[in-house]
Amino acid sequence: MKYCLVLFAVLGFSVQVLAQSTLYQTGEQRFLDDQTAFFEKQLFSASLYESEKVSSKDNYFDQSRAARLLAAQSALELESPDGVGLMKSYILDNGKHPSVATAGLYLGDHFFFKRNYREAIDGYALVSPENLEVSKRADLFFKQGYARFQLKNYDSAAPYFDQAKVLGQEVSFDAYYYSGFIALQNGNSAKAIQDLQNAEKSPFYRDKVPYLLASLYYQEGSFTQLISYAEEKLKNGANLERKEMISLYLAEAYFEQKNFAKAAENYDAFINARKGELTPEQVYKGGIAQFEIENYQRASDYLKVSASTADEKGQASSYYLGHAYLKLDNYQFASTSFKAAASADFNPKIKEEALFNYAKSNLQKGSFQEGISGLDQYLNEYPSGAFRSEAETLLSEALINTSDYLRAIQQMDQIQNKSPRIREAYQRVAFYQAMVYFRDKRYPAAISYLDKSLNFPVNKDLILESHFWKGEIYSANGELDKAIASYQEALQLGRTTSSAYLTKSLYGLGYAYFNSKRYREAEAQFKTYTDRLRTRQNKENYDDALLRLGDCYYVQKRFAEAESTFQQAISERNAGIDYAYYRLGVVQNFQSKNSAALRSLDQLIAGYPNSLYLEDALFQKGQILMEETQYSDATFAFSDLISKRPNSPFVPFALEGRAVANFSQQNYDQTVRDYQTILDEFPNSGNAETALKGLQETLALQGRAGEFSGYLDSYKRSNPENGSVQALEFESAKSLYFERNFAQASIAFERYLSSYPQSSQRVDALYFMGDSYFQSGNQDDALRVFRQLESEPASPQRLKAMQRIGEILSAQGNYSESIPYLETAVQNARSKVEEAESLMALLKAYNETERYQEVITTAEKLESLDGILPESTPRALLNKAKAQFALKQDQAAGVTLAILVDEYKTIEGAEGLFLLAESYQKQGQIDLSNDSIFEMSGPFADFDYWYGRMFLLLAENYLLSGEDFQAKATLESIVENSTNEEIKKLAQDKLQTLN
Repeated sequence: MKYCLVLFAVLGFSVQVLAQSTLYQTGEQRFLDDQTAFFEKQLFSASLYESEKVSSKDNYFDQSRAARLLAAQSALELESPDGVGLMKSYILDNGKHPSVATAGLYLGDHFFFKRNYREAIDGYALVSPENLEVSKRADLFFKQGYARFQLKNYDSAAPYFDQAKVLGQEVSFDAYYYSGFIALQNGNSAKAIQDLQNAEKSPFYRDKVPYLLASLYYQEGSFTQLISYAEEKLKNGANLERKEMISLYLAEAYFEQKNFAKAAENYDAFINARKGELTPEQVYKGGIAQFEIENYQRASDYLKVSASTADEKGQASSYYLGHAYLKLDNYQFASTSFKAAASADFNPKIKEEALFNYAKSNLQKGSFQEGISGLDQYLNEYPSGAFRSEAETLLSEALINTSDYLRAIQQMDQIQNKSPRIREAYQRVAFYQAMVYFRDKRYPAAISYLDKSLNFPVNKDLILESHFWKGEIYSANGELDKAIASYQEALQLGRTTSSAYLTKSLYGLGYAYFNSKRYREAEAQFKTYTDRLRTRQNKENYDDALLRLGDCYYVQKRFAEAESTFQQAISERNAGIDYAYYRLGVVQNFQSKNSAALRSLDQLIAGYPNSLYLEDALFQKGQILMEETQYSDATFAFSDLISKRPNSPFVPFALEGRAVANFSQQNYDQTVRDYQTILDEFPNSGNAETALKGLQETLALQGRAGEFSGYLDSYKRSNPENGSVQALEFESAKSLYFERNFAQASIAFERYLSSYPQSSQRVDALYFMGDSYFQSGNQDDALRVFRQLESEPASPQRLKAMQRIGEILSAQGNYSESIPYLETAVQNARSKVEEAESLMALLKAYNETERYQEVITTAEKLESLDGILPESTPRALLNKAKAQFALKQDQAAGVTLAILVDEYKTIEGAEGLFLLAESYQKQGQIDLSNDSIFEMSGPFADFDYWYGRMFLLLAENYLLSGEDFQAKATLESIVENSTNEEIKKLAQDKLQTLN
């Protein structure tokens, strides 16, 4: 309120009136003058004191009356307890005197300016307005109204304002303003508008009234008038009060008139002022306005806020939000928005369309499993829906691209009359499921689904591939005749197609014949295969096929052709060049080209010291040197093998060869020692009897024949006659082992060793017993038995036991202790399969002991054995990436994970994608993290834990980006759809923190 009383204006009026009486200049007048002077100087105590000196017998005497009034005024100013009483007494005693009006106003103003409005009202009630001049009467009416207004007695205040505003005084503008406000509160819009328009004529209220008038026009629904009035005010009124609210009323008015551009502009103006919050409905309208003008990004800012409400507006907001995201090509956000709209029941039409769009947006972003689920749900819930035809078409296309093949097949099985599109989809999906079973080594199931695929022979290339993969599965399962038939069927079909699987079938058929010992037929396939691929950029399995072709020639004793083939492999730097050198030496030996054979073998021995064929080459070299009667050199070759490969199965034969070479050089003592070693350490080897005879002959030459009988008795004990109880027991226990009846086998070997503790088969029996315990899950007993083998002399069984000890210790968490055993197993592996198995166990042990550089080195070795074991390469890549992260080699880790995720749709690939997305998040690349999940997660849907972790990470990314609605929707989807209880629990816990 601008109104302000000037206290001494009233006082001046009182003094002036009294001063006009000049007929009574008595002594009392002097005291009165002093009293007045003190009062004017605000020396109220002195003024009150002087009033006591003024006396008169006549109560109507002016000096006495003036003194009483000044005394009452002084007492009020001093807050004297009797001040109010003195003033009221004065008024009652002088009811008809003009000074009573002054006294009443003074009493009222005293309380008014102290905001004691109840007392002010009582004071003003003692004033007769008709005795006041117009300006003071207007002032009195306003104050009486304002006092009641402050006490919220609006109905009683209004008449006073009405009286004040019509008097045409300055204070009338105040009265109009407050009168308008009361009318506004009472819903009397017409009066409020009229009063406020009058108040607005005052400069003081010019910037205050527009907000109230805008509100009134809005409440009246006078949108045209509101727009006309408010636009002008906003244009010219920089200092308007509640300017942001005027923008909001304008926004609402424009929205009602469907002027969405201006509505959007004013909603933004309100928000940008940061002086209030929109209601959920206003947020919704702001979003719709932005949507209608195709400002989809800004629309999403509004709608994701209003979408969080659990009402019809929330459902509608989610629906429009989904369409906004579609326009922005943000299919993931569109999917979660439509899902929220489809989950609400307020508007059935929106619910139906949102469900269809949910499915469609998932297909657009490549989430075929969710898309299929949505389409399936739509067709079930809306069998006559508006989008049924389009939904059926989309479903058939999506079925081909889904990773949930079993569910897709189940859905298609329910369709009685399958359209050509569905038949082709069935063919593909059944084929893909067969590949999943093949990956998991579930061979019968894989064959079954390939047959299902072949029941719908729509796509000719896929028919060929199905027969090829049947050949692969039968080969893997050892059913070679069936494999041959399947490969031949593929080749027959391949004559009319350019499919790459024609060439693959040649390779597969070649191996099926080779493993069936049908070498001439194998030769034909490998020859055709290598001829076709020799000049191609992508040679696939060319190197291996060329070596197998050489083997086919070798087995057929076509040594010249074999020699030429292995020479070709060497000149082409074949991946198996060490094997080519070994086989070349062998075939050259068969052709009596022993010098060339020795050169080939030396190339292998010198150039490839870690080759799996090193011991073969050393033994073959010793044999050739024996043929050439180079006994001294042969002795060194056999000794080299024995020292470098003490666990090799060639050791007893190398000992025999060295014994013969020493015998030829008349080194009889060394000969005897080698024969004795064979009989002592390898009593059951194939050359034990030969060693016995050689020992007999050598001892006889030295005149030591008497020593032979002891070895003869030992040999007989180690090799009892066929049909003996000991031999039968051993063979019976072995049969149980090879029949995979491990529980009974372990008992049988325990019994055997208990009965025959000194048996020459002790080492074999210990290994079989330990492995029986291992295969049946009894790790403790397996470890106990393998520990016994550890103390035995070097042998292939001891080497296998070392590998098993390492695996068991690793499984028990004793990684540090397991490492030396596993390293030994890797170094002495006899085949690539053994090497790969040992490397995988060693990889885990290095990783668990945080020896990250060794992890990387081991992983790279494992990568070089790609294809030996299906899981070896993906496991190598995953562990390599983890080690690179640990060593802060983040860029290298990202490259490793990209290869893993791209090439291997396995559980390792699933974990790899999570780690890749997580690494992007840690680097602050939230969009890249999200995109990697959106674009690459589909093939990993079967791995529920890591698939769930990816989408929990996605929810975290949304929260980091301020997308709370999307985060909540994602978490709700996880809770609803995840099959992993741990993932569900994590999502539920996160949801609670958001709610």
